[in-house]
Amino acid sequence: MRMKTAGLAGAAILVVAATVFAVTALMQAPPAGDGNARGGFADIGGPFTLTDKTGRTVTEADFKGKPSAIFFGFTFCPDVCPTTLYELSGAMEELGADADRMNVVFVSVDWERDGPEELERYVSAFDDRIRGLSGTKDEIERITRAYRVYYKRVPTEDGEDYTIDHSALVYLMDSDGRFFGTISYNESPEMMLGKLKRLIAEG
Repeated sequence: MRMKTAGLAGAAILVVAATVFAVTALMQAPPAGDGNARGGFADIGGPFTLTDKTGRTVTEADFKGKPSAIFFGFTFCPDVCPTTLYELSGAMEELGADADRMNVVFVSVDWERDGPEELERYVSAFDDRIRGLSGTKDEIERITRAYRVYYKRVPTEDGEDYTIDHSALVYLMDSDGRFFGTISYNESPEMMLGKLKRLIAEG
């Protein structure tokens, strides 16, 4: 029990550290010079190429016309990813048909283990409007740079496997693909729902 508690505490520290890193990166981002920012906030997002569950290529153009909520993680994640997707699913249920007016996307940063089939199995446990996207190493590195997402492979204690330390923000993008805001890990369901409603109404 003590080891489990220590492990959970360590995971919590990693999540907090990664989130602080991501938020710091957002706040330190240079001012937008091409209009790709909202309200003078950070310049987040940009072109990308990924793959959906059918093997079809997906780019940023596929999401334009609707606002988007994008979360980065991996299917082997023990807590942050399933918790976030579970909470997003609950918010989407609350939104009902209004949730159809936005894209909700889970992008795996585990380019080695998570392909289209793995993503499809994983996201099928949550709201069926959540899309899982995977990519090659180069594709994942490109989109994580564009969204200023922190992620890092961390070897397991036995050295035979790895986990991934990653930022835990949900990125909210407007219908033109411009940065709109974020949802932080462990925000209340009411706060998450309010942000998504605002995204749908104004994004």
